[in-house]
Amino acid sequence: MSESPQEILSRVFGYRQFRPLQQEIVQGLIDGEDAFVLMPTGGGKSLCYQIPALCRQGVAIVVSPLISLMKDQVDALVANGVSAAYYNSTLKSAEARQVLARLHQGQLDLLYIAPERLMNQGFLERLAEVPIGLFAIDEAHCVSQWGHDFRPEYVQLGRLRQHFAGIPLIALTATADAQTRDDIRLRLGLDQARCFVAGFDRPNIRYTVVDKHKPSAQLAAFLESRASGDAGIVYALSRKRVEEVAARLAAAGIQAAAYHAGLPGSERRRVQEAFLRDELQVVVATVAFGMGIDKPNVRFVVHYDLPKNIESYYQETGRAGRDGLPAEALLLFGYGDVAVARGLIEQGGNPEQVRIELHKLNAMIGFAEALTCRRRVLLGYFGERLEADCGNCDFCLNPPQQYDATVDAQKALSCVYRVGQRFGVGHVIDVLRGSKNQRILELGHQRLSTYGIGAEQSREGWSSLIRQLIHHGFLEQDVANYSVLKLTEAARPLLRGEQQLMLGKPRLRVREQTRPTRKRIGEIDYDQELFDALRALRKDIARDAGVPPFVVFGDATLAEMAAELPTDSEALLRINGVGKHKLRRYGDRFLEEIVSHLGR
Repeated sequence: MSESPQEILSRVFGYRQFRPLQQEIVQGLIDGEDAFVLMPTGGGKSLCYQIPALCRQGVAIVVSPLISLMKDQVDALVANGVSAAYYNSTLKSAEARQVLARLHQGQLDLLYIAPERLMNQGFLERLAEVPIGLFAIDEAHCVSQWGHDFRPEYVQLGRLRQHFAGIPLIALTATADAQTRDDIRLRLGLDQARCFVAGFDRPNIRYTVVDKHKPSAQLAAFLESRASGDAGIVYALSRKRVEEVAARLAAAGIQAAAYHAGLPGSERRRVQEAFLRDELQVVVATVAFGMGIDKPNVRFVVHYDLPKNIESYYQETGRAGRDGLPAEALLLFGYGDVAVARGLIEQGGNPEQVRIELHKLNAMIGFAEALTCRRRVLLGYFGERLEADCGNCDFCLNPPQQYDATVDAQKALSCVYRVGQRFGVGHVIDVLRGSKNQRILELGHQRLSTYGIGAEQSREGWSSLIRQLIHHGFLEQDVANYSVLKLTEAARPLLRGEQQLMLGKPRLRVREQTRPTRKRIGEIDYDQELFDALRALRKDIARDAGVPPFVVFGDATLAEMAAELPTDSEALLRINGVGKHKLRRYGDRFLEEIVSHLGR
């Protein structure tokens, strides 16, 4: 009798129980049913098709968008004793022939492949000769033009239904709003498939947004507050910015490197491999980095610049804390970034696509400007309601100090009016603070009644106030006309003194609260010294095996070892993440380290 899904979960992957929805999805796929799965990054999407692949007859064909992601997943499967391979352009001719031979001989449980290679007519004809257990389409949001990472080569996957009728198909993504979900199901012929939405909440991630002010110093302060050796990603929008930030970090003694599409392929591979192997602490990157990263122990993600939509922000921050341990997501928010992002979007030639992207950008701005629980705003965008404040974001942990901003708001609104509603934020602040720069003098704005009336307030304070006035609808920015500020009808009663306005004081410091402790797993304390020793052992084993450390064991597994202190094989097998194959390969060395530590 073949093994049950529960037995495979335990023996192969080392987990004692399924996460929410996993078991139902797995059983449905084993029974031949199609499925659409929306599950957050780190929520266990891969197991939803990997376990059925080991239960059903034939090979599971897994569509993956990035070569690096294929390699990481195959490495992890092989480390668990699963027969898996990838078929892509990185393989030499002999290696490619070997993979195809294993495919035709029925020696593979899973084969990872890119969409364009899968849908090649020659490969489709080859697959027609092979028993296929299921198709799994990962990162399925790429199939939809409403998605944030639309890829034309994904669209042709809709033809799989014509070529392989009756074979179950599962589509999976971590980021899709309601409209994108419907579009994915329609394009892939999954309109009758069961839809599983596991929820978007990642409670272990702390979300923080601060006003962007001297971002280099803010980033440096944030990194100084982190534990030594913590791995993280810093996202910036331009290649030039990426290289500048990486160079500054490296000059400050931080193990950091740049990653963007303009670098040679060999350099990109070097950076990615070093990061995966824990030999590089920080990668500064454009969005070209990360989609293919299956590294579970990323402890922080910093957005140096504003993402263009919430889907991208959610997916990129979701690369932190995939192991379930505490992680942080920091966003530096400035209105200059908003103007740049709008300008880039409006250069697009497709009016409908421009409309969609501007809508998504405005939602991103709304998240950054929100004066409520960050997680409520984030989850609300995806249609998920949080019943109570999360308790793990900057506003929950340190609510902004409120103050009566009525008089300051009147000064700012009056100044916008006095300069003719023809200038942007920077110029209005210069007038308020009494700047003597050449432009002020040339325009004669030093003679205005509002000149210098806000000299006692910092530039950053005025910037925050004006941003909140925009957010509350008292001011608007004319993006088509160099982002000049204009009064709205709502400003009249405020200017006339008929309304009081309470605003939050700006957040200019990155660290406003204590750093979350890493010495907890649920409610269990673990031995930090032993944890560090186990990490060092894991790195040695991984280096000898030529794989990333997390392929051996994840941080969460090591932390549980350091909490439970197993001293024999039976106890070690009860640790989540320790399956029988890994117990045979690595168990003795980890047990020796634990026993040695206890004897000190």
